[in-house]
Amino acid sequence: MFETVDTDIQAIEPYRQFIGEEGTERLRALAAELRGARILQLNATQYGGGVAEILNSLVPLERGLGLDVTWGTISADPRFYQLTKRLHNALQGDPEFHVDDAELGAYIRHNAMVAAEIRNSYDFIIVHDPQPLPTRALAGASSAKWIWRIHIDMAAHNPEAWELLRPFTGPFDRYVFTLPEFVPSSIDHRKVSLIAPAIDPLSPKNMPLPTELCRRLVEWFGVDADRPLLTQVSRFDRWKDPAGVVDVYRELRGKHPDLQLALLGSMATDDPEGWDVYRDIQAKVRGDSEIHVRTNLTGIGNIEVNAFQRWSDVVIQKSIREGFGLIVSEALWKGTPIVAGNAGGIPLQVGDNEGGFLVSEAADWRRRVDELLSDRAEAKQMGEQGRERVRERFLITRLLEDELMLLADLRNHHDPPGIEPPPDATTDAVEG
Repeated sequence: MFETVDTDIQAIEPYRQFIGEEGTERLRALAAELRGARILQLNATQYGGGVAEILNSLVPLERGLGLDVTWGTISADPRFYQLTKRLHNALQGDPEFHVDDAELGAYIRHNAMVAAEIRNSYDFIIVHDPQPLPTRALAGASSAKWIWRIHIDMAAHNPEAWELLRPFTGPFDRYVFTLPEFVPSSIDHRKVSLIAPAIDPLSPKNMPLPTELCRRLVEWFGVDADRPLLTQVSRFDRWKDPAGVVDVYRELRGKHPDLQLALLGSMATDDPEGWDVYRDIQAKVRGDSEIHVRTNLTGIGNIEVNAFQRWSDVVIQKSIREGFGLIVSEALWKGTPIVAGNAGGIPLQVGDNEGGFLVSEAADWRRRVDELLSDRAEAKQMGEQGRERVRERFLITRLLEDELMLLADLRNHHDPPGIEPPPDATTDAVEG
């Protein structure tokens, strides 16, 4: 079933401090080109993941520029989400993938209902990730311009899962990926745009917070504010390796006996595996009072995450696969250094010793976190460099401009920029 999300209107003026008068006027001019167009942002859930977080800021800003933008989601039964979670895992490289006929039926049925409802209601439809992907093919003939925006690290995708989805990708007018290595060879590379995600510096999760408020909030959740704190913020997902974070923390306790660990996550409606991972982590840390596992269901909201990221001495992001990882830019925006996996979109955000460290080898996790805990001057300098990198490249205003430029190009029938296909790829469009 198709449901719309209630969104507010956010003016662009408060963001002038980040983009100046020239940047503000560019956004207004782009929006003026699109005035009167009906735009739909379609994804699987309104909370609990990076896509929802982006849309929660992007849609109000687009509306604040005078655009007619709707945020829509799919409300489906559990079988739908069971399959789409396996698809998500497989697209990230899980070698095990199977299709249950009942789940596949639910996947097609729910998308068909959504397709019938939105078919003639919008001029632009931006479809996010695999969950609503079939809506384009199932909508049939359509005067709208359709964009598939895939946020997943597909560099090592499971071929069987992709073969299931591939027929649904053909009718789209554009495809948007984060990195060229995420683009499957069968996608028409002439229609591909590369756009990185971004964070909202003025959202409750990223806006400035008084120091004493941060102290009080972390203390409220049992943290000793006068002792060092290591934090990971992510969905409870095996690709984020929360169990590995616990192991790194325990290795560090020998040298840093006062160290505490916070594992903060949100439970999403489109992620049925999240509860299993959460229960596994609870069992792993049971009896260790220095490890604090909290979720959005136990009081962790955007303000609390903001406070933890600011108060932490080091943020860790032990991702195995990562389409982008908003948490990286979020932490750096607060001036907090990060140690993160050299995976997917993370290296876009963390430079060579700029903002923190990228880790490729298992043995380096403990060493790199230890370095930042031990050398506070280095940690402070890295955090400051990371904040500047985010200011230049990964704020929501840049993402807003990129998306409006994409829509304006489509409306004006400009040729897409395209990207170079890999040497062994075909550039033929996929027929769905």
